[in-house]
Amino acid sequence: MKRGTVRGSIVATKRLWDAPKGALLKIELEKKDGGGHLIAFDTLGCGDGERVLVAEGSAAAACFPGKQVPVDALIIGAVEKE
Repeated sequence: MKRGTVRGSIVATKRLWDAPKGALLKIELEKKDGGGHLIAFDTLGCGDGERVLVAEGSAAAACFPGKQVPVDALIIGAVEKE
């Protein structure tokens, strides 16, 4: 799990028809978690500037039981206090 900050959204007008409802967000990762940016799928409704927790790989895809969802990074929480 990594921490980061939402730095904008990605607009994709063409998507898989059976993909869950959600948004694609650009996440700036914290330096202590490797830095850089990634695109994460968001079902929580997080907004620009919000600090979030991101799961990656099979842990992210496992959050959609019974479906094969092509998600490599998923926002699993909004950080309110550390």
